Amino acid sequence: MSKDCNQSFETKVIHAGVEPDPLTGAVMTPIYASSTFAQSAPGVHKGYEYSRTDNPTRAALQAQLAALENGDKALCFASGLASTDAVLNLFQAGDHVIAGDDLYGGTYRLFEKVATFRGLQFDFIDMRSEELLRSKIRPETKLVWFETPTNPMLNVYDIKKIAGIAHEAGALCAVDNTFMSPFFQNPLDLGADIVMHSMTKYINGHSDVVMGCLVMNDRELKPPRKTWTDPTFQAPKTLYDRLKFLQNAVGAQTSPFDSFLVLRGIKTLAVRMERHGQNALKVAQFLEQHPKVERVLYPGLESHPGHSLASSQMRGFGGMMTFFLKADLEKTRTFLSTVKLFTLAESLGGVESLIEHPAIMTHASVPPEIRKQIGILDNLVRVSVGIENADDLIADLAFALSKV
Repeated sequence: MSKDCNQSFETKVIHAGVEPDPLTGAVMTPIYASSTFAQSAPGVHKGYEYSRTDNPTRAALQAQLAALENGDKALCFASGLASTDAVLNLFQAGDHVIAGDDLYGGTYRLFEKVATFRGLQFDFIDMRSEELLRSKIRPETKLVWFETPTNPMLNVYDIKKIAGIAHEAGALCAVDNTFMSPFFQNPLDLGADIVMHSMTKYINGHSDVVMGCLVMNDRELKPPRKTWTDPTFQAPKTLYDRLKFLQNAVGAQTSPFDSFLVLRGIKTLAVRMERHGQNALKVAQFLEQHPKVERVLYPGLESHPGHSLASSQMRGFGGMMTFFLKADLEKTRTFLSTVKLFTLAESLGGVESLIEHPAIMTHASVPPEIRKQIGILDNLVRVSVGIENADDLIADLAFALSKV
């Protein structure tokens, strides 16, 4: 789908990539549940042959995602981690990846416990330091991967600067934009090559789908060092074609029904994100003034060290925050077990408010010494602020804090 930057985001979430069904006129994209499609002659079909390769429901979702991130193309996968793994599959043994040191625990586990066994090499660094980033670049560096704001410490990284450094080294720059969604931040506009979303979170927004996507600005890729032995095989030459090949070859696709659910969820993405941001700022301001809270990490607060940078590259500050209680592990457990409106659960980005303990839950796969190094302590709490009434959420937190 061609880019249309003239439409507002609020219009894109309703119309981009979605057309009335040509057969019936159905306004909403149908669920094409067929696994296979008829061919009039061998190799002659209407654009679809097998649903692992392409499916009309998924194709509509991919077109809409590309429009929302101002990208050339998008591809959907069965989860955010499957999307991330597809990017890693662009590379070969001996290639080097520089990643942020503050990552979702599952991403760290994939990098450190899986991809290293394929021969990929990783450095995990604080991306706020340009000097440190430049010092880690090697001739074999092929990818710079980071989140901003980060999970769970809400560090804010300069996308434009990091992308520029990656490109100087001939590497790709990929940004996990899950926390912000395309409503608040568009990394491709700032120079990134690939944007990844765990669409399980804000893009779907209803805690009933597991899915991921990659959105990219297409570009030529250098041929791999090790080539295929089959002389009849034409290796994909562009970023999109290579990732599309991997999507089909590896097979971690989304189902038509899940694609339909996310298409439905996207319709309210703009209004949901606006409410998430409004509520989160109120909650963060309440927590920052509470005597039992040591520190609040939310980019929308002027006290946040990345507030100025966030204001320059984001259109809002999202619904995610973390804070440190003036408490030990046991009292932190008491707090987390006392809240009522905030559901104690992993994940984030749903309409309902969620709360969790990173050290025990989402980031348990990160070794304790690394958790301590980046600040994931026993009194750290992560909050996904939903779209309920903000005063009710604050009252719930106030009651739980009174029991600490």
